[in-house]
Amino acid sequence: MDWFENGWGLSLIVFLPILGALAALAIPKERESTVKQWSMLVAVVTFGLSLIVAFGFDLGAAEQYQFETNVPWISAIGANYHVGVDGISLPLLVLSTFILVLAMIYSWNHWEEPRNPKAFLILMLILGTGMNGTFVALDLVLFFIFFEVVLLPMYFMIGIWGDKSMRQIPGFGKEMPTRLYASIKFFLFTLFGSAFMLLGFLALYFKSGEFGGRTFDIPTLAAHGAAGDFASWGIAGLVFGAMFLGFAVKVPMWPLHTWLPDAHTAAPTVGSVLLAAILLKLGSYGFIRIAIPVLPEAAKDWAPTIAILSVIGIIYGSLACLAQTDVKRLIAFSSVGHMGFVMLGIATLTDVGINASIIGMVAHGLITGLLFFLAGSMHHRYHTREMSRLGGNLKLMPRLGAILSFTAMASLGLPGLAGFWGEFMALLGAFNPLDGLSVGLFRGAMVAGAIGTVLTAGYMLFMLQKVNLGEPSEEWVGHEFHDVDRYEMTAWVPLIILIVVIGFYPKVVFGATTDAVVNMVDNAYAVDSTASLDVSGS
Repeated sequence: MDWFENGWGLSLIVFLPILGALAALAIPKERESTVKQWSMLVAVVTFGLSLIVAFGFDLGAAEQYQFETNVPWISAIGANYHVGVDGISLPLLVLSTFILVLAMIYSWNHWEEPRNPKAFLILMLILGTGMNGTFVALDLVLFFIFFEVVLLPMYFMIGIWGDKSMRQIPGFGKEMPTRLYASIKFFLFTLFGSAFMLLGFLALYFKSGEFGGRTFDIPTLAAHGAAGDFASWGIAGLVFGAMFLGFAVKVPMWPLHTWLPDAHTAAPTVGSVLLAAILLKLGSYGFIRIAIPVLPEAAKDWAPTIAILSVIGIIYGSLACLAQTDVKRLIAFSSVGHMGFVMLGIATLTDVGINASIIGMVAHGLITGLLFFLAGSMHHRYHTREMSRLGGNLKLMPRLGAILSFTAMASLGLPGLAGFWGEFMALLGAFNPLDGLSVGLFRGAMVAGAIGTVLTAGYMLFMLQKVNLGEPSEEWVGHEFHDVDRYEMTAWVPLIILIVVIGFYPKVVFGATTDAVVNMVDNAYAVDSTASLDVSGS
């Protein structure tokens, strides 16, 4: 297993899905079962390899990159093929491979029109490569490529298999299919942010030449940041701002969030799950992996702005949820609020806040991914997502209704379930932000965030009241609904178990992240981590 430990195992986790997609191209479209079995095998093996990494990971050295490969790639520009995993990226890598397997299981018997399992599964596998690669890339060029790889598969998922209804194009007075409008909006927003992010990467590359050779290597750039090499750089704030745009669009942060509700509402069920569970994490991960360690002083300057935008997103997302009539659109807007807590934790620039953001990302992936699975299954049965028509779900489908109730409780941050830790610790981090930041501003953000938790409970309970409780509508009298099938249950039970396990034992995540986060904050800001909250023993 030496080759695996030396880093090529990570490369296999990254590239096996796209190799599997290429092999699937050779399978005739008519052999649907063969395509599904092959795709499932590739996803399961990839997940299994990520578990080998997880169990082989040395938690005692979580702050160090492990399973690392660093070889020359594009020598002319100093770009290397550099991959590795530390305590920050490990939970997100495992989450990415895990969710892909569950999406495959759910898809086994749930297909959107036009029915083309081969094309859809190939796109899912390509997404797997982009998602996994982003979490292990340690070179800016490599990171950018993987960050962008996810764009096209999701664009086609939404544009081909998305919502078939028509909608008005704002400002033009014309109609176009909802799926095309949402896919184009998703593509343009992401491309816009990525263009600025690339400019930021190039600026770092050229500036690094003043300190011993131009490089795209992320650990090297982070070492320059820790040494204060970029502290006196006149445009450091602008460079951070460029990266901020690229990452914030992907999160998405208010006011760059407007593509998200349209994309989620229009996307097929599995597309919504992958988008919520993994793709939104690429932006927040970029802040933690690149922006803060490389430009720590600029991050301090931007932190108040990020905190303010985060709490606006929390409040706005919650109020928007209360105004929704479409259950899937409500879940989509809830992501704006939940990711607001993730970004508030990051804005504190403390080990407590950043740990909160990572466990918040994992919890959001599990909980909101499950919510979108449930919304898709309800739509499959009722052929509507209008909450006013979905009353009495607990009577019509008791198991589905019970799982929806459990997941809604997890989403509103109920103690004992995974969603609690990210919200609670983000607010705790805001109470004591990094020295030098405005304590008054961050404590104000903490209060606003606390109000957001109340609003979150409000819209989730409102959704449950409209969808689950009461008597079924007269239009469903005489209809026979099938409760949760075996494919759905197989895909959902692992999520339910993990939501409970992380809720009661958050060290599942903190055991990997704490030392890595503390080391990152220490290096960036030379703080005494012994004074920080010990989350590793939570």
